Amino acid sequence: MSPVWLVLTGIASVQLGATISKGQFGEISPSGMVLLRLATSSLILLAIARPSPRGRSAADWRPVLTLGLTLGAMNWAFYESFARIPLGVAVTIEFIGPLTLAAVTGRRPRDLLWVGLAAAGVVLLGLAPGAGADALGFALALFAGACWALYILAAGATGRRWAGIDGLALASTIATLAVAPVAVASAGTTLLEPRLLVLGAAVGVLSSVVPYSLEMIALRTMPPRVFGILMSLEPAAAALAAALILQEWLTPVQLVAVACVSAASVGATRGSSAGEAAGEAVGEQP
Repeated sequence: MSPVWLVLTGIASVQLGATISKGQFGEISPSGMVLLRLATSSLILLAIARPSPRGRSAADWRPVLTLGLTLGAMNWAFYESFARIPLGVAVTIEFIGPLTLAAVTGRRPRDLLWVGLAAAGVVLLGLAPGAGADALGFALALFAGACWALYILAAGATGRRWAGIDGLALASTIATLAVAPVAVASAGTTLLEPRLLVLGAAVGVLSSVVPYSLEMIALRTMPPRVFGILMSLEPAAAALAAALILQEWLTPVQLVAVACVSAASVGATRGSSAGEAAGEAVGEQP
């Protein structure tokens, strides 16, 4: 497969995992599903990386700890948000985080125009009928976006101190431990049901392991700028997957909002070295 198709397959895998998760929220809480997803991806990453934490300094552990806590908060907020609002809307709002980071670090005046376009898209989502009833879902999606921006910075700092995916494997483990108390309190014994365990493992593979692996392979030959542009399709992909699988059809106003944010992401990613760096990191997402 070409690098482009690898990235597109990863995007489809992420959204399929998200739709499977939402389809089970009647049986298990969003936090419970997050725990199952993180636990699965952590076990797989640890098995692959087999990191050796011995002899590491506090300076090495600080970015990993930040990355892990941010990863846990990001996933928790994102799952709680799309439990309340349509998946396509949640992904669109969340994209504000990395997009703003790319614009701010790019230091180009025209990048502010892209942030403005994305902000206009979010405003349109807020004006859509019934949006006021989902204020908490909107707020959680915005918080997840802020965590995503911090995740990008922490991932870069971790990558500079840890080889391969060692830092990510440890950070994912930290995220699992951080989410566990909330998940156990909300999901209880449903976390032990075999059917939900299998579905949670499937979500972990689809939403973390498959896309991360495909993106790593694609980025060996694909320019980060192109990768960032392809990742701008995430809101549209989320809206399409939710419509086809969950029957969450967006209104025309919401579709225009998704288009605004996607267009802003493409514009902010093109031609900027900072945007390339941010776009590359965007691949690791909730």
